[in-house]
Amino acid sequence: MQGREILVAVTGGIAAYKTAFLVSRLVQAQAGVSVMMTEGAEKFVGPTTFAALSGRSVATRSFEPERFPLGAHIERTRAIDLMVVAPATADFLAKAAHGIADDLVSTAYLASPAPVLVAPAMNSRMWEHPAVQRNVATLRNDGVTFVDPEPGWLSCRDTGSGRMADPERILEAIAARLASLPERSA
Repeated sequence: MQGREILVAVTGGIAAYKTAFLVSRLVQAQAGVSVMMTEGAEKFVGPTTFAALSGRSVATRSFEPERFPLGAHIERTRAIDLMVVAPATADFLAKAAHGIADDLVSTAYLASPAPVLVAPAMNSRMWEHPAVQRNVATLRNDGVTFVDPEPGWLSCRDTGSGRMADPERILEAIAARLASLPERSA
């Protein structure tokens, strides 16, 4: 992963704490990592955590002209090798599948020329819902790589599929996806 640029987009789910570990592991693998967060994500893990782990400022708003004159969705996606959305909520999956851009992460998804890998996380009933599965099928058809959720104990006190995949499993999927891509020219 050395020299690869990865944008990690964090959406609002309790699994955001696992994304902090993922960012740390990506940095340890010598990838350049930038992070952006939805407002919902900030309710679970703060941007200071991701700034400390990535060594870069964290984009949290669609409009921050003093930091990103062209918009964070443009500037942060311009020169990346891969966009990773972890956790990817049902809300994000619906927005992405239908081209809705009403927050920083959904706007960046549409603006990104890079391949996208998502690691969904939600309640098992939500994950299994036909509407969510239709959105997943649409995104897979669009070329999005999925690291499917795992079965297990969920923060809502249920057990079932919906847990975000283990960060090591996501890291392996990122490595495999990056290995399939040509090196970016400087």
